[in-house]
Amino acid sequence: MKRLISIMITAILATCMTSAHGQEVEAFVNNLLEQYPKARLLDIYKSSFQDYMGAEHLVNDTASARAYLEREISTTDLDRLMPWYYEPCGPEGRHVRVSLRAIHEGRITADALLDAFIASANGAHPSIASWAGRWHEIIQAIDGMDLQLPYYIEDKEFIDGILRQGKYAISHSPEYREAYAPHYRIVERQIFEERIKPLLP
Repeated sequence: MKRLISIMITAILATCMTSAHGQEVEAFVNNLLEQYPKARLLDIYKSSFQDYMGAEHLVNDTASARAYLEREISTTDLDRLMPWYYEPCGPEGRHVRVSLRAIHEGRITADALLDAFIASANGAHPSIASWAGRWHEIIQAIDGMDLQLPYYIEDKEFIDGILRQGKYAISHSPEYREAYAPHYRIVERQIFEERIKPLLP
């Protein structure tokens, strides 16, 4: 009898956790699509994996990372950037996108952002298998939302193919890049709170 009660309690708790996770995903997706109505499933996926996994690559060559950032800053049209200085990546709350707008407007230095980005990129990251399991949970919640996004089936199959190859990183959709000119760096939440957020309004 005790074993049966224990199993029932475990099942109830699991259902509650799944429901809570689903609500987090729905809130995140609704907020993303409200701010970025031209986003596709590819962009929801990218935001989600950035939040869960962090920066896509370790940074072993600081000089190259610095040169790339400086080149991106010099070629970015400030008028096309979104108005925010930072935004959360996804439903987990693990990582933050910091816009190059913050540098353009003199709120932070390129060095400050680069150092925070490198520290984040070179920290510990979950496994791709762990991410694939989390994405399975996320896409189940998204499927239930019936969003009618363009290219939804194609994007879903593309993402599945990437994960089957043992990869996870993809680019923003062409529609997203054209509409929103995304130029940012990913910073782990605690590093952001300690190093970057105090410098921003």
